[in-house]
Amino acid sequence: MDYKFTSRNEKDTLELAQNMESEKFPNMVICLEGELGSGKTVFVKGFAGALGIDENVTSPTFTLVKEYPNGELPLYHMDVYRLEGSSENVGFDEYFNKGGVTIIEWSDLIRDALPKERLDIKFKVIDENTRVLVFEPHGEMYEDLCHSVL
Repeated sequence: MDYKFTSRNEKDTLELAQNMESEKFPNMVICLEGELGSGKTVFVKGFAGALGIDENVTSPTFTLVKEYPNGELPLYHMDVYRLEGSSENVGFDEYFNKGGVTIIEWSDLIRDALPKERLDIKFKVIDENTRVLVFEPHGEMYEDLCHSVL
């Protein structure tokens, strides 16, 4: 089942991410898809802030993964936009099982490397400020998360 949320501005996206963080669990994987400027990194900033991470969160486009170990749970923020070819040797699965939360921007580019249980969020740009976020939970824990937050 898909769930939808309409964000009318960045504040809505930040608040949604903060609400989702309140339902976090170890080894949580959130996969973000959407065009440039659709709000993916804003979502990560909201989630990170709610985890208690006070570092400036930016997209790790050139480093692939940024690790934020100092929150309530570690946060592994991936941006695979520039990843070319196979993702098999990158070691994503080790991040998925490190007891933290992994959030992946441009996850559709590595679909074959993603865990079976995860939460997919697609950001659709409606206008300059409005976004529709479509949630597709894979697994019971993610289904419960969507029921709790949306």
